[in-house]
Amino acid sequence: MAAAVALCRPEVISCYPITPQTHIVERLSEMVRKGEIGSASGGCRYINAESEFGALSILIGASAAGARAYTATASQGLLFMTEAVYNASGLGLPIVMTIGNRAIGAPINIWNDHSDSMALRDAGWIQLHAESNQEAVDLHIQAFRLAEALGCPVMVCMDGFVLTHAYEPVDLPTQAQVDAYLPPYEPIQLLDPDDPMTIGAMVGPEAFAEVRYLAHHTQLRALEEIATLKAEFLRQFGRESGGLTECYRTGDAETILVALGSVNGTIRDVVDEMRDAGVPVGSLKIGAYRPFPVGAVREALHPCKRAIVVEKDLAPGKGGIVSSDVKMALRGLPVIVQTVIAGLGGRSITKASLIRMINEARAGKLDEPHFLDLDWDVIRTELARRRQRRRAGPTAEHVLRQVNAVASKVV
Repeated sequence: MAAAVALCRPEVISCYPITPQTHIVERLSEMVRKGEIGSASGGCRYINAESEFGALSILIGASAAGARAYTATASQGLLFMTEAVYNASGLGLPIVMTIGNRAIGAPINIWNDHSDSMALRDAGWIQLHAESNQEAVDLHIQAFRLAEALGCPVMVCMDGFVLTHAYEPVDLPTQAQVDAYLPPYEPIQLLDPDDPMTIGAMVGPEAFAEVRYLAHHTQLRALEEIATLKAEFLRQFGRESGGLTECYRTGDAETILVALGSVNGTIRDVVDEMRDAGVPVGSLKIGAYRPFPVGAVREALHPCKRAIVVEKDLAPGKGGIVSSDVKMALRGLPVIVQTVIAGLGGRSITKASLIRMINEARAGKLDEPHFLDLDWDVIRTELARRRQRRRAGPTAEHVLRQVNAVASKVV
């Protein structure tokens, strides 16, 4: 990822370390120190910040002054910079940020799910989700061009540890290839002492709705731009990567699994295995979650009987997040949409569990929402303890005692 970002010739990088993205920006700091990042017009400045909020705030200033800007974060770090996240999009600044997707606490968890980027899904940033490390490389290159074409910041989301700490062969482009695809940054808006202007002025009720609509309009423009950039990427680099959605064996599928990120590889293996057994299943990968590709999702899913959304997130009190968007895309169509919550806090999503879940759905036995591989004995024990004692104590610690057999009984 560091090498891919370096090929995009960022001019200002600012960050604060947080697992699982730290090694990306550490490597970039080494490259900057050695003078390995920059353009013909100048090098790159690397700024250590005192917090994630500070890192993105620095980049807001840098981007407004005309610099190509980059950072990375994850989990609590993304939440800590929330105010700046909204400011960056509201000001129309084309910052690119890697998200090493990681669970949000409490309780503390450093493993992968999508609760961090989902928490800021409506902050006005484009969200691209990578399935593999190769796609993550490619999406960073596309992200800078997309951000600068639209004047809109972009998150490249890659599953923490599953991708950020995995080793696999990747095709790293040459500098000449990237330069041909990604032109030098020409700001849409620029703070210039010779031509003074205000960026971030107070806007009252007489104009705020119009400003927000224009931000919405930019996101809608991204739907077409993302598809165009995917086609141009194929011509320049000789491989398909990115895009709004990707269908796999969906033509005659009665059941289609929908997902974001790295789990799509496992899902395709499941599709192949069940197809060999004569079960008509397919899969739909959502590559761009914001803007949500309503038309592409509707086109892919409208012929099937059942869409099962496998998502690494949970809206407490409601259920699925992505499935709500899928249901919106399919409104008016006789397609059953079911939600499967899976992989929370880094729990493995296995082929065996997915196959069992699909068979239950086809038999009409799947609950809604369905929690994949949830230990109901642990749940029942904890609920019973709460009923029995007024001062029940911390839930997480009691559950850990049950799961790991730390104590012979729950106190």
